[in-house]
Amino acid sequence: MSWKVKRFEECTLHELYALLRLRSEVFVVEQDCVYQDVDNMDQQALHLWKEDAGDVVACTRVFAAGVCYPEASIGRVIVAASHRGGDLGVELMRRSEEALFALGETGPIKLMAQSYLLNWYGRQGYEPFGEEFLEDGIPHTYMLKRKV
Repeated sequence: MSWKVKRFEECTLHELYALLRLRSEVFVVEQDCVYQDVDNMDQQALHLWKEDAGDVVACTRVFAAGVCYPEASIGRVIVAASHRGGDLGVELMRRSEEALFALGETGPIKLMAQSYLLNWYGRQGYEPFGEEFLEDGIPHTYMLKRKV
């Protein structure tokens, strides 16, 4: 299995298709949520993913501070159903944080977590703040990792 990190314009058509396919598979089909995943933010993101036998099995997109929020951010965090249950998600987050460091980001990292994952993100140092809210019909909570 190999990790890749690329800016939008560096992705091949096949890589971009595979990333969007996994996002659709999980966020739209698996979670039964009709929403606009292609949101014109991919072009500003650094895309990080892991491949296994040619398939994308985990991915995120990371943003420098000032793009989505005043803080650096991580979003579209996904591990394919076939690869859940181990430490791949934790490694995905660690590598996403390292990608932000490589961009020169040293401040806090913000994310919008599906609320059922608060404990999972909490074990990695993220703290919830603000009130829970609905995003595309799914409960979410903002989280911040102040010290990385």
